[in-house]
Amino acid sequence: MVSVARSLLEEIESIAREAGAAVMDVYARDFSVQEKEDKSPLTEADAAAHSVITARLAGLQPALPILSEEAVGDFHGVDGSGSYWLVDPLDGTKEFIKRNGEFTVNIALIEGGRPVLGVVYAPVLDVAYLAAEGLGASRVGADGKRTSIHVATHTEKSSWRVVGSRSHAGDSLAALLQRLGTHELISMGSSLKFCLVAEGSADVYPRLGLTSLWDTAAAQCVVEQAGGGVTQLTGEPLSYADPSSTLNPFFVVHGKSAVNWSDLIGNNI
Repeated sequence: MVSVARSLLEEIESIAREAGAAVMDVYARDFSVQEKEDKSPLTEADAAAHSVITARLAGLQPALPILSEEAVGDFHGVDGSGSYWLVDPLDGTKEFIKRNGEFTVNIALIEGGRPVLGVVYAPVLDVAYLAAEGLGASRVGADGKRTSIHVATHTEKSSWRVVGSRSHAGDSLAALLQRLGTHELISMGSSLKFCLVAEGSADVYPRLGLTSLWDTAAAQCVVEQAGGGVTQLTGEPLSYADPSSTLNPFFVVHGKSAVNWSDLIGNNI
């Protein structure tokens, strides 16, 4: 397995920032929008960020397979130790097209089916979320200040702070909010939803809709290293052990609370 050192985390942060700069070059001008086979949008920025990330990751030693949203066909499986890079060059393409700034560059290192390193970079905000096993989770602001982050603990007396998708809200979320009771709903795009939970700005993010492995891995590492969890409705963490199937099951991103999310959601969707 690849050992996760601080120097590697810093290298991946540098790669994410370089990819973010390529995204911003496109963001600053007019750009065309295409449609993939699954009807999701694709822009020049997706391709530009993909090129930066894959070229830089390929230069790292030891070399690992790379699974990127923009080149799934180039991925031929994990290495002998079960390790690979999992990349979303531009998470939140719909938000990019809307020009609301809520999109990210996501890079994760997977070992044994788990994300052991994750970088989430929001180019417009110039904010990075970084995490690795043994190193915890941190947030680097636009001013360059690096601070450790931790999930919040929800108590029975406090209102729930629920973060939901800006582009993918649905009836299942509305039903869950009714069961939760008093709550505040925060709408956000891309993997920034995970990061709000990781830094303690939100208590829970239920995702009761389809996502892909590259949408979640980097941010899951951030949440887990901040003390939270990203769990399927079975109660098990999201797994990346079998990338031949790129779709995730429904899941909940959460901080600390007494709630059993499997019981609350699993029998009610």
